[in-house]
Amino acid sequence: MVILGNVLNEFKSCTQLQYNGKLNLKSAKDHKWSFYYRLGRIVWASGGIHPFRRWRREMMQNCPQIDVDKIRLNSQDVASEYWDYRLLEILYKKQKIQREQFHNIVEHTIAELFFDLAQESDFADVTCNRSQELIVEMPMSFTSADVSLKQMHDSWKIWSEAGLANLYPDLAPIIRKPEQLQQLVSPTVYNNFVNLINGKYTLRDLAVKMKQNPLPVARSLLPYILKGIIELIEVPDLPLNIVEVPKNSTSATPQKPNVPLIACVDDSPQVGKLLEEIITSHGLRFIKIHDAVQALPILIQNKPDLIFLDLMMPIASGYEICTQLRRISAFAHTPIIILTGNDGLLDRVRAKVVGSTDFMTKPVASDKVMGVVRKYLPVQASSIKKHTPQVNSL
Repeated sequence: MVILGNVLNEFKSCTQLQYNGKLNLKSAKDHKWSFYYRLGRIVWASGGIHPFRRWRREMMQNCPQIDVDKIRLNSQDVASEYWDYRLLEILYKKQKIQREQFHNIVEHTIAELFFDLAQESDFADVTCNRSQELIVEMPMSFTSADVSLKQMHDSWKIWSEAGLANLYPDLAPIIRKPEQLQQLVSPTVYNNFVNLINGKYTLRDLAVKMKQNPLPVARSLLPYILKGIIELIEVPDLPLNIVEVPKNSTSATPQKPNVPLIACVDDSPQVGKLLEEIITSHGLRFIKIHDAVQALPILIQNKPDLIFLDLMMPIASGYEICTQLRRISAFAHTPIIILTGNDGLLDRVRAKVVGSTDFMTKPVASDKVMGVVRKYLPVQASSIKKHTPQVNSL
């Protein structure tokens, strides 16, 4: 993989810098890809030759319950380069697809675009640039670039060793010599070939229809391609149907429950359990998050009224998560309370710099916790019970 050169280094740099934003790549053939980052991990990728075909395939493969051609869209829905992710978000929020389905589509899309990147003939001419606008606000998957590069290396090695290096999976096979083909295969196989190998479906499209990977499909067609019986041709993308849907100005915006929701992001199960007992015993709703990597998507999905955020966690610290939350408009004014076992001046100053609202030292105690809640949620104070629960502090 020497050919990757500066491209591979760029991916590694984004990981090391815990980059947030977009990495754009462009090849000498004018092919473009964009990889979207959160905390140094890839959360989505877009671009390539057939973005609409790819989205259709992923939906067919992972969400067979959705008829893509019946989805009503307006031109604004597909105006941005990350339209595909936005459509997945809409379907997820409407509970049309499950979180696991969303996650699988993200993983498959990233893997496919990495493969396309590997198949470019001259990586030396691939240019890179970064733009730091945060586009994906609700990541469903956090993919390690190192893992993706390893998978890219392995899949490209298998593809090329099978003699397929010059066969692009976005090309569509079409029968050029039907008489010769008829002599080589059985009538049943020939009929299948005629129905499918018609220049309308790419190798990737055929793989989904046949419930296989593109590799065995391409390998099975290779002998006929080498004999000129089948030819691979370029085909256009298949955009989704755009219908101008009138906006309903009278639609009601769903109201948040009156009872405040408190969130705790802390890798310690004990701290989470204790906070849950304190918060819920006062009649409030509570969610605890132990995995720092999953903190952002869960917080964005639930939009809590106040967040307790542990300072020291693996992969992403409280400082980093707080910084990311403040970049999201929905959390611009949400009270964020940093939790720490160290009451140092430096930590307090840094917590303030990254946008935290307040600073609370451990051990966690009921009076301290509820004092903070009442201080920063005065409007909802009427829904907070005034008794003190019998809870032992850490």
